[in-house]
Formats: sequence, structure tokens, C-alpha cells
Amino acid sequence: MDCRTKIKKLRESTGMNRREFCDCFQIPYRTVTDWERDNRHAPEYVLRLLEYYIRKEGLCKEQDGT
Repeated sequence: MDCRTKIKKLRESTGMNRREFCDCFQIPYRTVTDWERDNRHAPEYVLRLLEYYIRKEGLCKEQDGT
């Protein structure tokens, strides 16, 4: 799965909009926007850490998760 799809799926799994997601994880809004628009790519370790944290903290709103 590409970065664009992965980050959007992670964000949507939390039920947060982009601003809430950025505030929660202290990631600049422009950075997440660029990731979701495929202008930049998040490092794979960042995606893995976000996924891990979302699951461990119970932030995932969907049953099937990410």
C-alpha cells in the first residue's frame, strides 16, 4: 500500500479529520496534507509507529482497523 493510501486509511480509522489527527499526533497540518496528496512520502517507520500507536491506544473507531 502506498503512503497516500496508508496515511489516509489510518486517519479515517480514527474518525478524526485532518486537523484533529495533526493535533493529536503533533504532526504539522501541511505535512499530513502533502502525504495525503502524494506530494511527499512519510517514512515507512512513521507509518508503522502511527499504526501501532492507534491500535495500542484504542483510537481505532473501525472494527477491521487499518
